[in-house]
Amino acid sequence: MNIENKLLARNSSIFDADLLDNLKYFTEEISNSSFLVIGAAGSIGASVSTELFKKNPSKLHLVDISENNMVELVRGLRSTIGYSSGEFKPIILDVGSDEFKKFVDIEGPYDYILNLSAMKHVRSENDPFSLIRLIEINIMNPLSILNVLNNSKFKKYFCVSTDKASNPINMMGASKRIMEISLMNQMDHNPISTARFANVAFSDGSLLHGFEERIKRNQPLSVPSDISRYFVTHNEASELCLFSCLKGNSGEIFFPKLSEKLSEVSFKSLAIDYLKIKGFKPLFCNSEQEAREEVKSISRGYWPLYIFKSDTTGEKELESFYDDKDEIDMNTFKSMGIIKFKKMFSQNKILDFMSSFSSIKKSSRRDKKELIDLFSSFLGEEFVYLDRGKNLHDKM
Repeated sequence: MNIENKLLARNSSIFDADLLDNLKYFTEEISNSSFLVIGAAGSIGASVSTELFKKNPSKLHLVDISENNMVELVRGLRSTIGYSSGEFKPIILDVGSDEFKKFVDIEGPYDYILNLSAMKHVRSENDPFSLIRLIEINIMNPLSILNVLNNSKFKKYFCVSTDKASNPINMMGASKRIMEISLMNQMDHNPISTARFANVAFSDGSLLHGFEERIKRNQPLSVPSDISRYFVTHNEASELCLFSCLKGNSGEIFFPKLSEKLSEVSFKSLAIDYLKIKGFKPLFCNSEQEAREEVKSISRGYWPLYIFKSDTTGEKELESFYDDKDEIDMNTFKSMGIIKFKKMFSQNKILDFMSSFSSIKKSSRRDKKELIDLFSSFLGEEFVYLDRGKNLHDKM
């Protein structure tokens, strides 16, 4: 059993019942369809790409900007599954480039397009320069991809979202909420769906992934005492994406139902359990400096752990998948719920947002507050930015 299944006490997927009900459909639909996966070599993208590759699609093209991650993904596929009879191409490409449009024109069309590329860290909104990049990746690129696809017929365009898009208090979550709105506003003319899910355990750059890196380097762990999250495995994240893409109707946002398997877990308890799995007892420290100094205790079977009260911008105590204003379908699937998107914004308001962002980009200055105000003006009361004057980059 791998580390994420051990830590989350998963003996099977939280979606097993629905997977069993739809196995025949998934197998036939994937094997007879063509797929373009964007952000294919990231944590979730690689898991989705692997699941598709297993079912031998007629065409599977993988696009990512990271050459090294793509190499490792292909090595992994060849070393486990081997080969498929369908057309398989990994391509290193920036979807924001002119070359991407040429690529789709030449290599397409596709039945299904899954966009799994995203900037996903709250810490990335520390400065206006990173925020510009976040907006480009999370909002502008999904729209530009849709514009590229407008010249072709496709069954579904899927874009990954996040639970942080529900009543967002940070710019990352708000960017995904704006992505949902701007894409879904075109759902009458383009088949579009998305999915919100919890933290993906041990995904690249996540806190749990950070645990692994700290262990490799003999460095202390640090976690907030008052933050809890819902966690899914990589496989569960990919399964939810594929359900939304292959079974969802246009304008639907899928999310996992809460259950005994999927309930809130505190970062504190995760850190303690993780160290036990690794064969260590936690050595509780009162400060970052003490934790750094106590690495000498590792040889005695103890691992330094600093637990602190959260005081950084954009951190909710607990995330949610939807709010009481959403229209929810809890009956179609056993382990998944569906938000039915409501058109609440005029296309002109969306175009005004895009125009304002373009003007900000062209400006010779950079002001984080200007970007926050732009988001607040668009989302209104739905977005309440929680600024505590300190970013995650300011913590150990």
